[in-house]
This record gives sequence, C-alpha cells and structure tokens, in this order.
Amino acid sequence: MAAAAGVLLVLTAAVLLLLVEGGEPPYSCGPRSPSLGYAFCDARLPPARRAADLVSRLTAAEKVAQLGDEAGGVARLGVPPYKWWSEGLHGLSYWGHGMHFNGAVTAITSFPQVLLTAAAFDDRLWFRIGQAIGTEARALYNLGQAEGLTIWSPNVNIYRDPRWGRGQETPGEDPTTASKYAVAFVKGLQGSTPGTLQTSACCKHATAYDLEEWNGVARYNFNAKVTAQDLADTFNPPFKSCVVDAKASCVMCAYTDINGVPACASSDLLSKTFRGQWGLDGYVSSDCDAVALLRDAQRYAPTPEDTVAVAIKAGLDLNCGNYTQVHGMAALQQGKMRESDVDRALTNLFAVRMRLGHFDGDPRSNAAYGHLGAADVCTQAHRDLALEAAQNGIVLLKNDAGALPLDRATVRSAAVIGPNANDPAALNGNYFGPPCETTTPLQGVQRYISSVRFLAGCDSPACGFAATGQAAALASSSDQVIMFMGLSQDQEKEGLDRTSLLLPGKQQSLITAVASAARRPVILVLLTGGPVDVTFAKNNPKIGAILWAGYPGQAGGLAIAKVLFGDHNPSGRLPVTWYPEEFTRIPMTDMRMRADPATGYPGRSYRFYQGNPVYKFGYGLSYSKFTRRLVAAAKPRRPNRNLLAGVIPKPAGDGGESYHVEEIGEEGCERLKFPATVEVHNHGPMDGKHSVLVFVQWPNATAGASRPARQLVGFSSQHVRAGEKARLTMEINPCEHLSRARDDGTKVIDRGSHFLKVGEEDDEWEISFDA
Repeated sequence: MAAAAGVLLVLTAAVLLLLVEGGEPPYSCGPRSPSLGYAFCDARLPPARRAADLVSRLTAAEKVAQLGDEAGGVARLGVPPYKWWSEGLHGLSYWGHGMHFNGAVTAITSFPQVLLTAAAFDDRLWFRIGQAIGTEARALYNLGQAEGLTIWSPNVNIYRDPRWGRGQETPGEDPTTASKYAVAFVKGLQGSTPGTLQTSACCKHATAYDLEEWNGVARYNFNAKVTAQDLADTFNPPFKSCVVDAKASCVMCAYTDINGVPACASSDLLSKTFRGQWGLDGYVSSDCDAVALLRDAQRYAPTPEDTVAVAIKAGLDLNCGNYTQVHGMAALQQGKMRESDVDRALTNLFAVRMRLGHFDGDPRSNAAYGHLGAADVCTQAHRDLALEAAQNGIVLLKNDAGALPLDRATVRSAAVIGPNANDPAALNGNYFGPPCETTTPLQGVQRYISSVRFLAGCDSPACGFAATGQAAALASSSDQVIMFMGLSQDQEKEGLDRTSLLLPGKQQSLITAVASAARRPVILVLLTGGPVDVTFAKNNPKIGAILWAGYPGQAGGLAIAKVLFGDHNPSGRLPVTWYPEEFTRIPMTDMRMRADPATGYPGRSYRFYQGNPVYKFGYGLSYSKFTRRLVAAAKPRRPNRNLLAGVIPKPAGDGGESYHVEEIGEEGCERLKFPATVEVHNHGPMDGKHSVLVFVQWPNATAGASRPARQLVGFSSQHVRAGEKARLTMEINPCEHLSRARDDGTKVIDRGSHFLKVGEEDDEWEISFDA
C-alpha cells in the first residue's frame, strides 16, 4: 500500500474546542453530544438504519469530506474525525495513520510474517493470532492511542510467482489454505460478540494482484489478463471465503487492471460480485492512491471528476488518499455522479463505524471491549503465542544422518555465521510495529551454548562483500557451525520483486566454503519470505541440515534455537513450491496457472506446475517418524443411485460428464458433505505436532489439463506423543472440494471417481459420482 497523497481536511476550530477545552474524548453520542436525540445515536436500531440517518443530516460538502481515509469531523453533529487506515498483518504496525505507540503502550506483540505462520497449517493458531491483534488494537483505542479500528489486513492474494516481493505477506499459493487462513484470521480479528466488532478486518487486494515491478511493468499500470477459469478456482476463492464465511466487513480492491478494467473501477467486481453474489456487509476501500492512478497511470478516465465518479458508481466506498475528497464536489456539480451514489458509500462506511461502537458514547463503557487497556498488550499469553507460531511454522527441509537436533552436551563451541544471525530487523518482514521484545538467532543459540563465536560473514544479506577466509577459519576451529543466511527487505518487499531465486551476492560461495572447512556438517538456517533455489545446499553432503524460518517475529531466535537443540520437534510444511532458478525465464506478467506443454509453459503452483521443484508444496520433515492413513468416511465411498437422484440434478450440458454445482444448490451441497478421518501414528522417538494434508486426485488429470494434478481439500494438526496414535477428522464438501472450474468459470463435479489421498502416500479413498 503506497503512502496516501495527503489530507484534505483538518479539524475545525469548533471540533478542536470540543476535544481540547471540553475535555471529552473523540467519540460521538456521549452525554454532551449535540446529536444525542438523533436516530443515529440510538444503539437499539440496526447499524444500516443509524448510518442512513446520519448521512441524511450531512451537507454535500460534509459527505465528500468522508470519502478519504482521513475523514473530517462534523462539529455540529458531534461526529469526530476518523482515520480508516491501520494495519495488523502480523501485529499492529507503523504503517497507516491510525495507530500510535507513544503513550502508555510503546510496543505490541510482533508475530511471525504470515507465510511462516501459514506453514503451521493450523487454523486454530491463525484464529488466536487474529484475536490477539484485535485485542491489542482495541486496547490502544481505549487508551486514546488509536484513531481508528479498521484494520486493513489480511492479505489473501495467491502467491502465484515466487519472485513477488509481497508473497511473504500471504498464506501461500494454495486457494484452500488461503481461504481457511482468511476465515480464521478475520474471525479472530473481528471478535465473536454479536452485533459488535472488536475491530473491522479488510481482506486485500482483490483480485489477481501479485506483481510489484518486473521488466518495466509496474503494479500501477499492469493489465492482468486472467481467464475466468483461473479467477474462479485460484484467485477469487480466498476473497469469497472472507466475505461469505468469515463475514469480513471490508474488501480492498487492487491497483491492477483485470482484463482491461481497473479493479477499483469494476462494477462487476465491486458491486456484482462482492455485494451481489457474496453479500458483503461492509465497505469497499481502494488501495492507497488507486483512485488517482485510474487517471494518472491507467488512463481509464479523462478527468479527475470522471475518475472519482467511475470509482464511486462502480461500488467503491472509500479512497485511501484524498483524491475523492479533492474532486468529489466537482464531480457532483458537473453531474458525473449523483449525491445518492455518495450516500450509498457513506451508509456503508458509517454502518461499520456503528458496529465498532463509535456512536455509542465513551468506548471505555463498551460492554464487550471497554475493559481492555495497557495490561492487555504484550501479555505473557501473547508472547507465548508468538513463540508458538514461530516454532510451529519452521520447516525442516533437510536432515541428513540425523544432523539435528544438536546435543548441547557434545557441542563445546559453536560458530554462528551469517548476516541474519544477529539483526533484529531480520525477524520482522514488512508491515511491522515495535515488538515487545526480540530474540535474535544468535541470542537464541547463546541460551544453549556458552562458547559461541559470531561472524556476520557478509556486509548485508545482499552480500556484495564476503569475509570468506575469516569465516572458513572460524568454522574449522569450532565444534559446530550454524549459518543464518537468506534475504531481507532489500531484496523482497512491497514495490520490489526479485529477479533471481538464488541467494543474493556471494552467499552461496560463502556457504560452500564454510561447509568445506567445517569439522561437522553445517546447519543452514534460511530467513526469507519467498522461496530460494538452494539446490547446491540440498545436494552438498557437507551441509547436514536446512531449516526455513521465514521472518519469524519477535520470538524467532528462541524458536529457531528450540528446534535446533530438540526442545521443539519441527512440524512446519511449505505453503509454497520452491522452484529452480530456471523458472525465472517465465514472465511474471503471464498470469496463466495451467501449463501449456505445446509452448513449454510449465504452469504455476503444485496444482499445475510440470517442472521439478527444489522442494514441493507441503514438504516438511520431523525428528520423529509419522505415518498416516485414511480410516473412515461417514458416507459411502460410492454414493448410490438413490442418493444422487435425491441430490444431484441431471448432468451438465457437456456430454453428461459432470454436474453443475449451481444447480445442485446450497441444500444439495450441504447434504453431500461428509467427514474424512485420518489416523496419525507417531513412531517416535520424540513427541511432536503433526499436520495432515488431504488432497483430491483424479485418475486422468494432468498438470496442463482443466483439472489440477491434485488439490488440497483439507488439513488439520495434532500433537501426538511418541508411540501413540491420534485421529483427525476433516469435513469434505464435494461442491467445493471435488468440483472443478470450466473454461467459463462455472463449477462442476465430474462424474466418475475422485480419490482422497493423504500427502504422498498410496492410501486413498475413492468417492464416485455415478448416477
């Protein structure tokens, strides 16, 4: 999200007098409010009705002043100003205008960057993180350190291309994972009090946004040419889940054009899809300055007034920036849009603020959240959760000959080498705030070994200079070498995509030299957002183990050390495919998911990629041996003719080979659901958590075909003691999980056999749809 252009309106002298001399906090409908008797102050009325009453009392100029992310106050009605933009991607953030860390609270809990948290494949964990962030936001608001409770998170874009600088912010490449993450995180963030939002969550950036800058093409003017099929089964499902299942109160439209129409000017997307098909109960915001870019970069509208009008009339409610505030009145006066168009937008905006309690008097008297304060930020429970999230996300990629866990009793001295070993910034990722505390990887290792020598080895993760000779000498004189390498926000971030999947600069040669000089096989820990091609390390016998630790947040160093020394059994699984460097020959601008063997296009993600990955989606090792098998399904594996006749209508018009999901209907889809149970056996030697991933496969599917080669349909995680078994049950929804998207985007369930499989194992269940 780019920095907004500025603020059009400031508080009037009357509002300043109210807030400063009157001594009343910035809330409306309190005992001294001039609007106390108006309907919008009546908390017994529905939020939409209250919002409509408030909007009806505003002048045209006052209405336009509400259309930007820094909305002006209306003194005569006692309406305080409001700042819509706050961030909570993996903790409250410096980004945005709404949160301040200069009062009773100066730090917040900094959780791992999202991609690492996604690697836990644990929706209960994701919910608890969202819940903690929402709690801390409310606490700051009650303390007067937040000027808004609208959190523009999560980012649920699909991580389509491994070079994307913002892939670190997402739950990964899989639409099922991203959808489940969206639901869990949004529910946690928004709270569970009926009728009252703890905070308002905003799912971003709809849709098919996953490019910053590549080969001269920028996100501000990129026309993403996306098939209806890919929109239906890849890019849109996470946003649909946000709205339909999680009841998110906001969706943010992206900068990009979708098939020639800017996302923030698309009535098909904002009105027909978000509101009409999915039933959005909330508001639609633009990404920052996206409205201005409709004219300035995308040349979609000829004048500023036309630009504002086309966005508002398409279904946009709020512009991050002030372009709508600057040009909105002229658009009304010139007849480019009607005042009723603005009324619709403001009713959506104020209804969310009503649900947040902004017009119910003093927020500290809110029955559900008014008690929250400084004692509810950086609590021990939140700190423990940050550690738990980092531990459970770390992925063990290689562990030759049991190189890990390390035995501290036999490691008398250790060399810690790498630019990411002792840099607190390496823990953060982007969109971060001031953490409660930090433990770097070096500090984590020092908790286990008293004799530790440290060398950065590179001048930075860019590694333009490497102290190779010094590092090799240190390695040769130490019992154990642990290297902390990888990337930083100088290689991948918003506005910056990578051009290579290799480790930057001289990192590879430094790692190889150190491994050659070391007494024992080296442990390589990678702190990165996106995947890297480390084929050299995977195949080097002098590198005994490889860990991916993402950007692990405030407790990252301790989490890594606990894994290294066996106090935590790793259970993370990769939420993205790790591609070889040769994948960078594919243009980032090619949006196709499905492979095209005729032209050599390899496809994208585990669902369609036909190449040989460095590491597969879902890959992750453990210190224990786990086996899994499907043991139960409540409904027949081959539904009988009577079941199908009562639920599924006649086959679709494609030779009778499939059934339309839309024609099956909501009730029919509900009747087709069934549970699948997986038995997990931990053969030891350690207790540990295990994540089970269940896929559907088809006997005739290929990666270049309409169907994916395979598709994740469910996952669950469970801690299992060594020598014991556990059963995990997941609900399978055939209309969602066993369907496919046709070329036109419609969903169908194919007749014939569908096979449920657990990971790479041979054990499977056959589900047949034959009438």
